[in-house]
Amino acid sequence: MSPSLYAAERGTGPTTIALLHGFGGCHDDWREVAASLALGARTLAYDLPGHGLSLDFPGGGPARIAASAVLADFSARGIKRAHLVGHSMGGAVAALMALNEPEKIASLTLLAPGGFGPEINGPLLRRYAAAAGTDEIRACLADMSGPQSRPSQHRVDLVNEMRQRPGQLRTLVELGAAMTRADRQGVIPSERLETLNMPIMVVWGTDDAMLPVSQADGLPKHFHLHRVLEAGHMLVEEAPGLVVEAVRRNIRRRSRRLRPELAAATS
Repeated sequence: MSPSLYAAERGTGPTTIALLHGFGGCHDDWREVAASLALGARTLAYDLPGHGLSLDFPGGGPARIAASAVLADFSARGIKRAHLVGHSMGGAVAALMALNEPEKIASLTLLAPGGFGPEINGPLLRRYAAAAGTDEIRACLADMSGPQSRPSQHRVDLVNEMRQRPGQLRTLVELGAAMTRADRQGVIPSERLETLNMPIMVVWGTDDAMLPVSQADGLPKHFHLHRVLEAGHMLVEEAPGLVVEAVRRNIRRRSRRLRPELAAATS
């Protein structure tokens, strides 16, 4: 396994589900979701490069580095195919993994994914990147959550503890600034997304203050979209049961057949 890429493993079985957290998060974000999914599958909840126990991963931070790192870790673990679940930045990482090595990805479940439109709440993301102390962390998490949700004390304490590690806060500040230059994010071209043929489910909160739900309007037609009323950006914490059901439903779906011109474009 990659020496400095960490993943928390739960469950057993022929099905592997990889869980990729959002910016400023860690593997423990998936605690509740992984506990349910691991009842019938093997789950791997990663710390993405530049985060948590993968803080020192070489070149860590950008989504493209993270995508290559997780794919390499799949190879090291002997994983031939896996189902991917990605939140926010982790959604962008999952999409890039599917574009880079589609034969390894059995399905994609994307929760308010990054990279699907240029708009991003740069000031809020940079504020969260620099947040130190439980009060400021709680305030940022609340601003990223829907109107009916309050950040749990466990979540606040977890984020605060992670940021006590030497170099973590500096890394997040640098990555946050790079991700939101001119208050815009990098975009994965829709014509590339159109070539993906594995089952794809996109889940988005209607009250997302970080990435506007309107970015889901331009998705390829074969993407299944589920809008969550009054949910914000923090779907893994706000609606863990819904996330589990979305993943399970997507895993059961079959891949579509590519139109001849798309099949030619991917060959």
